[in-house]
Parts: sequence; structure tokens; C-alpha cells
Amino acid sequence: MSQNRSSAVMQHRAEPTDSLDDFPTPPWATRALLAFLKQMNQPLDVQHAWEPACNRGQMARVLGEEFAEVWATDVYDYGYEGMAGRVDFLMPDLEPLLGIDWIITNPPFRLGPQFILRALELAEVGVAVLVRTSFDEGTARYQALFRDTPETWALPFVERVVMWQGVLLDPDVPVWRPSKDDPTQGKMEKPSSATSYQWLVWLKPAVAVDEITASFKRRIPPCRKALTRPGDYPPVPAHLRAPAGLSPAPLLEEL
Repeated sequence: MSQNRSSAVMQHRAEPTDSLDDFPTPPWATRALLAFLKQMNQPLDVQHAWEPACNRGQMARVLGEEFAEVWATDVYDYGYEGMAGRVDFLMPDLEPLLGIDWIITNPPFRLGPQFILRALELAEVGVAVLVRTSFDEGTARYQALFRDTPETWALPFVERVVMWQGVLLDPDVPVWRPSKDDPTQGKMEKPSSATSYQWLVWLKPAVAVDEITASFKRRIPPCRKALTRPGDYPPVPAHLRAPAGLSPAPLLEEL
């Protein structure tokens, strides 16, 4: 039986244990979370947020659109000019920042439970993490996290959130996909992904949640186009452009 090696299937999120898990977050996905928090009457404009896995700043910049102040750190320096410093968020002797209302991040997948539990120790109001929809599956993760610390809201996206390793791509802009058999041949495809994502949100116990608004699962409706802004995406990197002199096959439209 032949394997399904389409770009959508191959762009799954499977990382070796020593990987930095470099999957930049599309800005619209962060704006969807902020819109929800504002609907839940969170006064973001007077609150402070910490993004402890800031990567190249894709999420931190968007958090800055709504929060009064954003503190951005990472264990590795990706070159984000707004990063406050290199910080290992899971170090046991990490000195906590004062006055941090929210900790919001796209954590390394294999360290997700540790990131969440640490964030709940440090945040004063709440924690939100962008994770795969399969993140809340599995006995080990249930015992480590969800059994004793269930989330307040699960917010699965009904649209695909396209995240590729090491690069932020506009899903409406085709990229070059070379042929597996002949690298001189290829086709243009819109970036896609086989992985589905959701936001998981925890409110600290001291924060009251009205019973009417405390519905556990809230699907995020289609909103990518409405929440995309000019300048959200950098130019397509050179290695994803059609080689000079080659004639790519016609663009494959999404079904």
C-alpha cells in the first residue's frame, strides 16, 4: 500500500525530543483568542501578559495590540527585537515577574503540561495555550495535568491553522513544492496542514466565571480572513519559491 505523502499530511507536527519545536503562530490565530477573552469581559487593555516561548515575536506582537504591556522571552534567541531576554521558563529557580495577569503561548508540544502548570503558578488571572486538538488525549497527560487541573474553556478552530516548521506562511500565497522523484519539476500549492489546533484556557480559581459564559467548549468559527491584517506575513522565503527558469504545474486549489 502506498503512503499518502501529500503536503498536507507531511506537514504534521512531529518533533525529536531535543528540538526547539519551531512552529511560528499565524497572527490571526492569536487575535481569535483575544476576541474571545474580550467577549468574556477580560479588560485586556489594563492587563499585562507574558509570552514565554516568543520565537520570532509573531504572537507577542499581536498580544501587544490589546494588552497594556507584553513581556516576551524564550529559551533561544530567534532574533525578535522585542524579546526581553533568554529565559528557561521551566527552571525551578526562575524569579517570577510581578503583576503578570495572563501567560499566553504556543508551548513546545512535549513540554505542554509542564508549561501550563508553571504558568498557572505565575499568572494572576489566567493561562492560554495554543495546542493540537489531540493534546487533551492520553492517560499520561490526563494524570499529569487534566485530572486535577481541568481547563476552563476549550476553543477548537473549525479552520485549519497552518503552521510549518521554521517559517510563517500566508495560506493564500502558493509555495513551490518540488517533485519527490525529480527536483527539477514541481508545482505551486497553497500551504496547508493535517494538524488541527485549539486554544485551552484556564482562569485562576479566584476569578469568577458567570455560569452563562462558562460553557466548556466553544468552537472558533471561520475568522481567518476577517482577522488577517496587512503585513502579518513576511515574503515567501527563497527555498519555497519556484526556481528560476522552471515552469511550475498549475496551482492545485484546495478542495
